[in-house]
Amino acid sequence: MSHDTPDPPGRAAAGPLDGVRVVELAGIGPGPFAAMLLADLGADVVRVDRPGPSPLGGDPAFDVTNRNKRSVLVDLKSSEGPAAVRALAERAEILVEGYRPGVAERLGVGPDECMAVNSALVYGRMTGWGQRGPLASLAGHDIGYIATAGALSMIGEPGGRPVFPANLLGDYAGGSLYLATGVLAALLTARATGRGQVVDAAIVDGAAHLTTMFWGRLAEGAWRDARGRNLLDGGCPYYGVYETADGGWMAVGALEPQFYAAFVSLLGLGGDGLPDRADPHNWPELRAAFAARFKTATREEWAAVFAGTDACVAPVFSLHEAAGHPHLTGRGTYTEAYGITQPAPAPRFSETPGSLRLPPALPGAHTPDVARDWDVPELLKDHR
Repeated sequence: MSHDTPDPPGRAAAGPLDGVRVVELAGIGPGPFAAMLLADLGADVVRVDRPGPSPLGGDPAFDVTNRNKRSVLVDLKSSEGPAAVRALAERAEILVEGYRPGVAERLGVGPDECMAVNSALVYGRMTGWGQRGPLASLAGHDIGYIATAGALSMIGEPGGRPVFPANLLGDYAGGSLYLATGVLAALLTARATGRGQVVDAAIVDGAAHLTTMFWGRLAEGAWRDARGRNLLDGGCPYYGVYETADGGWMAVGALEPQFYAAFVSLLGLGGDGLPDRADPHNWPELRAAFAARFKTATREEWAAVFAGTDACVAPVFSLHEAAGHPHLTGRGTYTEAYGITQPAPAPRFSETPGSLRLPPALPGAHTPDVARDWDVPELLKDHR
C-alpha cells in the first residue's frame, strides 16, 4: 500500500487545475464524483451543502468522493441562501449542480441568475435524462439510464438476465466523466472568449455515447444485437471469466493470435487438438474445454501459471485484494490517506501531479474559511 502521491514531485502547485475555482451544489452520485475529479487535479472546489442529514445517510467523514473539497452550509430556501450561492458563482469559473430540470431556477441559482453576475461562468448540469426530452422531469437512477441507452442489454450471459455493473457504467462513466470533460472544455472556451455557457451532461447521453464502437460493428454486420453472442460480451470463449477449483475466477482476454497461443499452451491445451477459434460454431466446445481445465486448480495456482506471461489472463480480485496487488502498490494506484484506503488521483501528470490535500469535507466545516478566501461575507449571514 502506497502512502505517497503516485506522481513524481513537480512544480509547487496542487495540480493542473490549481487556481480554478469550482462551486458544487451538493447532490448524490455523478455530480460529487465529477467535482472530486476536479478537486483531485487541484481545483478549489467549494461544496454547498444543505442543512440536515445526507439523502443517502452515512458518515460524511467516510465519503471519499468529497475529498479535496471545502464545504459551506447554505439553506437555499432561506432568504439569504440564494444570494450567497450567486456570490460564490460570481467568483468561480465553474459551477456544477445535479438537480432535476427547473429546480435550480426555482431556487434562484439557475444559469440565468448565476451568469448574470458572471458572464464567463461555466454552468455544468448533471442529470440522468438531460434538461429536455419526454423523460426529463422524471426521477431515475443509474440502472434505468443504462437500460434505456441500450448499454445494460449488452452485459450478461446469453439467455440470462442482464447484469448491472454497480453504478460504474452510468453514474460515473456516462455521467461524471462526461460532465468533467464538458466543463473543462467549456472552460477553455470561456478563457479564450470571456463567455461562459451551460453544459448539459445527461447520463443517458453518456451511456449511449460509450456504445459508439458497437454501432459501427452493427452497421458492418460484425456485432449481434444480442447479449453474450459477440467477441467482447462474453460470447467468445477466449474473452471471458472461468471458475477455478476453489470457487475463484480467472479473467481471460486472449484476443490476438499470439496471446491466444500462449494462453492455450499454459492452460495445457496446446497443439492441434482444439477446433478453429475463428468459427463461432466452435465456441461452445472451446468454452467447455477451457472451463474444465480451469476447474482442475485453484485461482492462486492458475495465477502463478500465467504470471509474467503475455497470455492476457488475470485473477479476479476483490476490492481489498486489488489494493494489495504488487503492480498497483508499485504504482501507487491505491493509497491510504486520512485513515481510509482509497484510489489515488488519476490520471498522472509529470509536472503538476494531483494530490490528496484534504479529507472528506464535513458539511459546513469550511464556511468561515471560504467566506474569507473567496471574499463572500454573505456566507456568514446564512451561517450564524
